[in-house]
Amino acid sequence: MDRSQPRHAGRLLCAVAMLAMAGPGHGQAYPVKPIRFVIPFSPGGAADVPARMIGQELARTLGQQVITDNRPGAGGGIGAEAVAKSPPDGYTLLMISNTHAISASLYKKLNYDILKDLAPVMQIAAAPNVLVVHPSIPARNVKQLVALAKSKPGAIDYASSGNGSAQHLFAALFASMAGIKMNHVPYKGSAQATTDLIAGHIQVSVPGINNVLPHVKAGRLRALGVTSTYRSAEMPEVPTIAESGVPGYEAVLWLGIVVPAGTPRDIVARLNREITQVLNLPEVRKGFARIGTDVVATDPAKFAGLIRSEVAKWAKVVKETGVQAN
Repeated sequence: MDRSQPRHAGRLLCAVAMLAMAGPGHGQAYPVKPIRFVIPFSPGGAADVPARMIGQELARTLGQQVITDNRPGAGGGIGAEAVAKSPPDGYTLLMISNTHAISASLYKKLNYDILKDLAPVMQIAAAPNVLVVHPSIPARNVKQLVALAKSKPGAIDYASSGNGSAQHLFAALFASMAGIKMNHVPYKGSAQATTDLIAGHIQVSVPGINNVLPHVKAGRLRALGVTSTYRSAEMPEVPTIAESGVPGYEAVLWLGIVVPAGTPRDIVARLNREITQVLNLPEVRKGFARIGTDVVATDPAKFAGLIRSEVAKWAKVVKETGVQAN
């Protein structure tokens, strides 16, 4: 009697079982195919550049291609929706920012829920913006700007990169906390807003530091205060808004990576470890520094807490200021 057939069949079944355990659900063989990294903003922006740095190094460490996919629009909502509806297998990543926390209350109808449909992997970066004015404004510090705005309610125009953008909400929060009224002028992007600000068509803005630092150094714009609770290494002589007469003010651009909800925890943990190693590379840190961004590497739980707190914070600002999306 030939007993070799059952033995071979048993070995085959055992091998199949081991391969199944090594699949994406258990993370042991992950990744076995290219990973798509969705960037829900335009190429070359504050979220795009860090994402591409990470994607390039992550491809090397994971041994799989990481394909960056820009899907801008609707305050980052188009890309977020696409990822939220993707299979939760670790092969689709999404870069998010505080824009998504703002959008949660800014848009009446979103086809995804940032708190339910996306799972946090980690925060990767943070960067303050800066309150700047055109030199024609007779205000050399935050207190003087507040006093000027109170003396002329609604007479001062401030620019942003778009209605409901982070620049818009950062300035709206400042006005609300300072008890002043300024007139919002939305643009289709930060570049156009900065151009009109330098030309003196607009008096105030709260852009990213890297976008306006050369203009501040050249005297074309005057920096009054940074939006973080700490001074920026790029302009250490500029005080924070909080220490300049608006205590408690804080509004910082943050970036982080999420995956579809339901992605296995071991895959999330693997991604967190690999991306943390990437962020610790000297060349990556230097690259972040060149665009005025600080490296921040957190665990999934801490990032989840940040997202929840930011959603609540900006929901309050949207309600109090009456900000509406286009």
